[in-house]
Amino acid sequence: MQSRNKWFALVAVCLGFFMGLLDVTVVNVALPTIQTSFNSSFSQLQWVINAYTLMFAAVLFLISKLGDLIGRKRIFIISLVLFSAFSLACSVAPSITWLIIFRGIQGIGGAGMLSLSMSIIADIFEGPSRGLALGIWGSVAGLSTALGPLFGGILLSFFSWESIFWMNIPIGVIALFMSVRYIPTSKTFNSGKIDFIGMLLSFAFMFCIILGLIQKETHYRYSWFDMHVFALLAAGVILIAIFAVWEKHFSSPMLDLGLLKNRQVVGSAISNLTLGIAIYAAFSYIIVLSQNYMGYSALQSGAQLMLISAFSLVIGPISGKIVTKIDPGLIISFVLVLAGVGMFVLPVFLGNQNHWYGFIPTFVTLGLANAFVNPLSSNIAVSSVEPKEIGMTSGLLNVGKQFGTSLGLVVLGLALTDTYNNHLVTSRMGDSLMHVFQNAGPFAGSEIAEKMHNPSLLSIVHNAFYRGIDSVAITDGFIFVVAGILCYILLCMRSKKSK
Repeated sequence: MQSRNKWFALVAVCLGFFMGLLDVTVVNVALPTIQTSFNSSFSQLQWVINAYTLMFAAVLFLISKLGDLIGRKRIFIISLVLFSAFSLACSVAPSITWLIIFRGIQGIGGAGMLSLSMSIIADIFEGPSRGLALGIWGSVAGLSTALGPLFGGILLSFFSWESIFWMNIPIGVIALFMSVRYIPTSKTFNSGKIDFIGMLLSFAFMFCIILGLIQKETHYRYSWFDMHVFALLAAGVILIAIFAVWEKHFSSPMLDLGLLKNRQVVGSAISNLTLGIAIYAAFSYIIVLSQNYMGYSALQSGAQLMLISAFSLVIGPISGKIVTKIDPGLIISFVLVLAGVGMFVLPVFLGNQNHWYGFIPTFVTLGLANAFVNPLSSNIAVSSVEPKEIGMTSGLLNVGKQFGTSLGLVVLGLALTDTYNNHLVTSRMGDSLMHVFQNAGPFAGSEIAEKMHNPSLLSIVHNAFYRGIDSVAITDGFIFVVAGILCYILLCMRSKKSK
């Protein structure tokens, strides 16, 4: 393949998965407008987000394997067409129900573009150029996640909510043309036996676990043993056990369980899981604080998050050169621990102030972690496996990231809500008022207090939410530090022994 065509192929791949990741967050800022347009309930609004996330995460393993069997280019193009077509469908949805359905199908296309993008890059590039290409890919990943709220805010300032889906059409057409023209036909890895049962089981256990976490996220009053949550999570765990037994005895497994013995792959997966839990999930709570409590607009809060993405833009492309001098595993371990420190100091710098400047030290450390971990972990993982295992490895890393985001929303949400409610209990505001705010939840607290025109009540609710954010930051900090230590053990200590 000509050198120039490789980079055009990279552009095509990055355009596709840029759209897929952008749509994870871009719709958030349009929810109030969508609610007004369809006169929908809050639970229906949540499913506009959850339908995409659920299908996106549930099919990642499946699509990665289909890419191995049928061809990564072919499945990537099908995913691109599916995503673009249902972006158009979302923009003309006649009701909230149809919008939710179209978002779910759109999520399948988004999963295909994300899971296969890394595999295609690993197919096309080798050696130092692979590190550079994955660095650029990582930059786009970091950029797309933070650009969602900013793009959504800009479009809603000038157009209707439908415009957030319209913008995918021209990008999709360009990406489709370039994909057909420049992405080479990939090898297939088909021994003649297709693991249909493994495919079904992989979809089923991911669907059950993600849906169980979504149930817990959207119903904070549910305990982990509530049947709406426990039944789904238990079914997911049982299906994982069945999947593992089946894969161990099938000659051409959906997922080679031997990958889980590869320290480089497991360490990279842990780092990606941490990004999902501690950065991408945390975005949601930072945006709520910025908009609902600090008073910033969707456009302004999106612009603030760009500080994190700026590091990805600068560091991502040069990360391949940095690792020639420093062990990439050591870099990943260090920036994860550094991000933990950044979260620990957030309560000190933020306090109760209504200015976003208190976020800057934390945003700097999160930006460094996001910029280095994405490309370096991907390069470490795909470089440690055989070509036929690249698709499975890519699926494993991406599942870790998406599962981490869903898990993080629950874990951080529980930390926020518990602290918020406990602070209301100790505020002595009165049982009736306290129950009003607890039932409404922390996201709506500021709006309700403002409508009551009671400054002292507003101060209590604001202070409760800020203390909840302190708990989120401390929880996040511990997750980062533990992950950094695990990544050091898995990614660095082995290389010392080999030396």
